[in-house]
Amino acid sequence: MTDATLISPRAGTRTTGQKVTRLALRYGLYALLFLFALYYLLPLFVMVSTSLKSLDEIRTGSLVALPREVTFEAWKTAWSGACTGIQCEGLKPYLWNSLLIAIPGVAISTIIGALNGYVFAQWRFRGANLMFALILFGCFIPFQVVLLPMARMLGLMGLAGSIPGLIFVHVVYGLGFTTLFFRNYYVTIPMELVRAAKIDGAGFFRIFWSIFLPISLPIIVVSVIWQFTQIWNDFLFGVSFSEAGTQPVTVALNNIVNSTTGVKAYNVDMAAAILAALPTLLVYVVAGKYFIRGLTAGSVKG
Repeated sequence: MTDATLISPRAGTRTTGQKVTRLALRYGLYALLFLFALYYLLPLFVMVSTSLKSLDEIRTGSLVALPREVTFEAWKTAWSGACTGIQCEGLKPYLWNSLLIAIPGVAISTIIGALNGYVFAQWRFRGANLMFALILFGCFIPFQVVLLPMARMLGLMGLAGSIPGLIFVHVVYGLGFTTLFFRNYYVTIPMELVRAAKIDGAGFFRIFWSIFLPISLPIIVVSVIWQFTQIWNDFLFGVSFSEAGTQPVTVALNNIVNSTTGVKAYNVDMAAAILAALPTLLVYVVAGKYFIRGLTAGSVKG
């Protein structure tokens, strides 16, 4: 009797049934994920749709309906502040302020965090674990706790109400996170590389520049995205340590939403909110996959 005669006809039917079940489960999962995506994207759709409507259409139409007549007047108002009958101020100068704060803050905190992580991971010294624990402790201190001491410090340094003062605040508060990122990444690099470099006569900065920095791109991306998002979206430090002319975009957005008089300009509010969120959205769209890769790059040692 051959092997073919031993195969039951039911086996093929059972295999076909299993394939159908797997396909049904797969497409059911896709449909569920599609519904979740629609649910989470609905607020964004409402924001974009409302920003493209006139005030009359907003008052008389449906919240989730597409605009009957697309207009970009709300976007112009949110950008330049050229309001008609409504008191408001545009986001243009404040977006520039946020860039002036975010770019140096991200660069400085990333560079210092890389050096700190390099030291804590590869250069052992007495008290290193205690110092690293204290730095990590700083990551979990609530913002509100440091407001008064930080305000006093900025006053003594002559940086109160200035953009350099806000840069200093974000660098100090972000160092704990960037140090943690780089330390966890560098600890996976074999110590033999450092020992071999020392034998060849390489010093502290030579080893960092020639060995560690070239392989640090994934964790640099993580640090940049994390810090840029934290600095750009910050409101508490911005409203506490800035003054007129140095306020970041989040403070300006709050002013636009709360400073209108008479008829509430919902289309302007929505357009301003999208403009304020656009840089971080673009950062995640462009570099989001590298953020995930960087987070998992140092998760396994060896």
